[in-house]
Amino acid sequence: MDYNSNRKKMPLPEYGRNLQNMVDHIMTIEDWDERNRAARTVIDIMGNMYPYLRDINDFKHKLWDHLAIMADFQLEIDYPYDPPRRETFNEPPQRIPYSTGRIKLRHYGKILQSLVDKASHYESGEEKEFLIKLLANHMKKSYLAWNKDAVDDEKIYDDLEILSKGDIKRSDLGLTETKEILFRNRKKTTNQNPRSNQKKHRK
Repeated sequence: MDYNSNRKKMPLPEYGRNLQNMVDHIMTIEDWDERNRAARTVIDIMGNMYPYLRDINDFKHKLWDHLAIMADFQLEIDYPYDPPRRETFNEPPQRIPYSTGRIKLRHYGKILQSLVDKASHYESGEEKEFLIKLLANHMKKSYLAWNKDAVDDEKIYDDLEILSKGDIKRSDLGLTETKEILFRNRKKTTNQNPRSNQKKHRK
């Protein structure tokens, strides 16, 4: 019997064996014009197999690339696009540039650390003080999300000084009360949980 495991491996098996046989047949056509017509017919068949992808940008371009791959990059026709090269698929992927910046206090996150850096270079004045107070309150909320028990304002001031590399030293910004932040967090959690609201209505 003729098992698929004994047949030639397909470069793009999602198109099926029959379509691969069509591509193999195109390779045997000697007449240039006839080979081009056959290639366009195969492209139409490939497109009909995935009609829901036709709205995707460069869909036709991808089909012609797939045809070149299925022909093992040896099909000589008038491509409407530059066909892919075999070497392209042998090249190793480019290394992803990961951030190497260290976060001093991880529970506050890197974005807040960047904002504190910006605030420390602000010109002195009412706007800077307002920004520092906003950041300190956000730090307190973040801390309570990480440690739900309590936090002393002095701890926030100390962390603010650490994050700003000593540029921002404050001791009395009038931060939001801990109990108020915890109450808001509980209220937000309740509103996000419809089941708890249903229980209240049942009572």
